[in-house]
Amino acid sequence: MSKERNQRLRPLIALGLVLFTWILIPTFFKKVTEDFFYEFQAPSWIGGTLVRNVQKFWTGRMESKKSLIEEGRDLARLNATLQYQIQQQDSLAAQVDRYEELFNLPSLPTYQAEVGRIARRDTNGWWQEITIHKGRNFEIPKGAPVVYSGGVVGKVRKVNMTTSIIDLITSPNIRLAAVFEGDKRPVLYQGSISTPFTPPKGTVQNVPTDIQISKGHPRRLITSGLGGVFPEGLTIGWVQTLEASSDGLFQSGEVILSDELNTIREVAILRTLESDG
Repeated sequence: MSKERNQRLRPLIALGLVLFTWILIPTFFKKVTEDFFYEFQAPSWIGGTLVRNVQKFWTGRMESKKSLIEEGRDLARLNATLQYQIQQQDSLAAQVDRYEELFNLPSLPTYQAEVGRIARRDTNGWWQEITIHKGRNFEIPKGAPVVYSGGVVGKVRKVNMTTSIIDLITSPNIRLAAVFEGDKRPVLYQGSISTPFTPPKGTVQNVPTDIQISKGHPRRLITSGLGGVFPEGLTIGWVQTLEASSDGLFQSGEVILSDELNTIREVAILRTLESDG
């Protein structure tokens, strides 16, 4: 019996020795080891994205001419719409510049977008993150906001040599000041882990009691621009219901995020540019 008991305890003893040794190892060595292991895995993730790109390319080659013509027409309509929106944006930017010069206001921060393709997703359990195949080799800054055409994606948490890890907007590590569209009072948004096969979601807190929301009339939650990380006016999600807090001073509720967060292939990392003023 004692021999069998010793055999059962051997794995636990070995695990204990490994943990004890890891605790005694200097922090610098741990950091170097972690980075090396991560960079060692990165080529396999990037290779997977390249394989998917090749599959998508050959799938497109096999489509019929009729479907390609229809897609070309849709793309032409989309390009026309985008060109009109760009003209509107240029006009608004010119008005902002005139107001800044007229009232001697500080210039708003400007951003440069660096597009990166998603190489890996990890949305199981506590970690809600994605990995893109751009890092220090493209001067990706740590803490930079990450967006896509539908709004906020998350924030850069760690930058490696060839990859960057992004905390998704669903991560509990993400907390930011937000406002409801049409209301200037700031509220607090925080990510919330979603269970498998459910839409991504978050929570909103410190909502004033006079804001009324119903499922028939949801309201859009957008970035406030406070904190200097995310630009103002980006879509976070939609709020359908609110509940009063225990003290009755504020309300809180669930934020429904876009399903596209689970399917997007590319994101844009915003780098702040130095203003002339």
